[in-house]
Amino acid sequence: MYVVKSPLADADLKTVAEALQGALVDLVDLSLVAKQIHWNVVGPRFRSIHLQLDEVVASARTHSDTVAERASALGVPPDGRAATVSSTSGIKTTPAGWIKDGDAVGAMVDALGSVITRMRERVHATEEPDPVSQDIFIQITADLEKHHWMFQAENA
Repeated sequence: MYVVKSPLADADLKTVAEALQGALVDLVDLSLVAKQIHWNVVGPRFRSIHLQLDEVVASARTHSDTVAERASALGVPPDGRAATVSSTSGIKTTPAGWIKDGDAVGAMVDALGSVITRMRERVHATEEPDPVSQDIFIQITADLEKHHWMFQAENA
């Protein structure tokens, strides 16, 4: 049943829907991972990393809303439920408990790198079927790469 029907061809819509859903899951999980680390980071660089993590959370939440609304606009129901995120995210599990500032930075570099890699795959996958969604993925990738760079600079 369609509540909203996209003008995209069915095969194109399938490709774009998978890309949007994958991006949604990655972004929701990235916001959760960053917030988990935010609450548990300790060490001499606590304050700067703590604040930097909130910037990632804000970006990921904003982008996840954009992605979910794009999916809805195309007639694809977005799925950001906890079980869906948990079972389909490509980000490694964050360890429980306190996390030293250097380890926190390393975990964020890894998480951002994973999401960026998959986001770039989505940029490529949506080039032909839906340049509008591709543009969203390009913008998200640029923003995440900025965060990635800043976290890498923390451990340089």
